[in-house]
Amino acid sequence: MDSATSDRPAARDHLGSQASNGLKIVIVGGFGVGKTTMVRSVSDIRPLNTEEIMTRAGQEVDDLTGVSGKTSTTVAFDFGRISLNEQTVLYLFGAPGQERFWFLWDRLFSGTLGAVVLVDTRRLQDSWYAIDRLEHHGTPFIVARNDFGGPAHSHEQIRDALDLPDEVPLVDCDARSRASSKGVLIELVTHLHRLSTARVGGAVGAPGAAR
Repeated sequence: MDSATSDRPAARDHLGSQASNGLKIVIVGGFGVGKTTMVRSVSDIRPLNTEEIMTRAGQEVDDLTGVSGKTSTTVAFDFGRISLNEQTVLYLFGAPGQERFWFLWDRLFSGTLGAVVLVDTRRLQDSWYAIDRLEHHGTPFIVARNDFGGPAHSHEQIRDALDLPDEVPLVDCDARSRASSKGVLIELVTHLHRLSTARVGGAVGAPGAAR
């Protein structure tokens, strides 16, 4: 996917001293699905990235099906930051998508409150490992279908293909758009808030709870 981004303001506000909630968010998904593009488009700061030019040697180990025009790839992780409001700041980590870098994921998931699984419906099978690892770690996540202009699939079809529970949000996005990417992150934070509220409510209503 073209890494050019839209809706980028000429200048971004710096992190205010009044911000009190810093949340670590990881963006995961298959190779070439748009993780670096999303971090770039939405970050308030100039993102740190570890992109390198793809070589012939890499073509022997990375599956380029559907992304044959891709010329660079993340070899460690991307990092960015976005202030959702005066109190809440998200620290964004984009994980590398190639199988040979999956060993980094478990470390990236440490301390993570939630994740976005970015998917390309042309290569849904590339998302299975990300979902499996997040479920293994008990990390809440949402799924965002990135717009590559391919064949249309209903949300029900995507849920069936990924075996997604009904409670996991599924949204559409364009990772090149700051507004669209920010909407995905807001959806994740809203999902985390719902889960937190449900846990608190369950604890208060449990037998033997303090009255």
